[in-house]
Amino acid sequence: MAQIDVYNQEGAVVKQTELNDAVFGIEPNQQSIYDAVLVYLAGLRQGTHSTLTRSQVSGSGKKPFRQKGTGRARQGSTRATQWRHGGIAFGPHPRKYNLKMNRKVRRLAYRSALSEKVINKDLTVIENLSFDEIKTKKAAAMLNAFGFDRKTLFVADVAEDFDNAFVSMRNIPNAAIVTVPQLNVYDIANADKIVFTEAAAATAGEVFAE
Repeated sequence: MAQIDVYNQEGAVVKQTELNDAVFGIEPNQQSIYDAVLVYLAGLRQGTHSTLTRSQVSGSGKKPFRQKGTGRARQGSTRATQWRHGGIAFGPHPRKYNLKMNRKVRRLAYRSALSEKVINKDLTVIENLSFDEIKTKKAAAMLNAFGFDRKTLFVADVAEDFDNAFVSMRNIPNAAIVTVPQLNVYDIANADKIVFTEAAAATAGEVFAE
């Protein structure tokens, strides 16, 4: 178990806690991270794009002019692909982009992404995200106390009281709060800094170690 400092909301070290080495201390597997991000982004695609083939566009099936004697290239229909308003050849049609990923590889991707944050010193543990009131200024002050001026992802445990903090951060473009079950590899890799509450770090150490 690796020891890591635990900070309060003012950015001061108050104690230390242990992180599960099986989740936060492995050698990162870059391929699993890449695959997990690919699966996540593919799942975001709606796949509702569509084009009309020559059998679906409006127009007559009549031959536009006679075959020979005009000096022009022969044509059989104005609905052919080379005509304006003609059909589209090999165009996209509605389909699902969802990809599958084995459970073991997905878990490896979580552990690899989190371990990489620890190696790069981009992971911080905070006591809690309990705010007395909804105040964006307080959330901004907490970010400034840690020097977080880029994309920061806060992770809380579902049993914690973080509602006021969640609402307080809605107007801060470079900060967001998720719970451990909502955490995904893309968000971990995309964040410049990731901040776990002490309870969330313990929960993640148990959930992703399985």
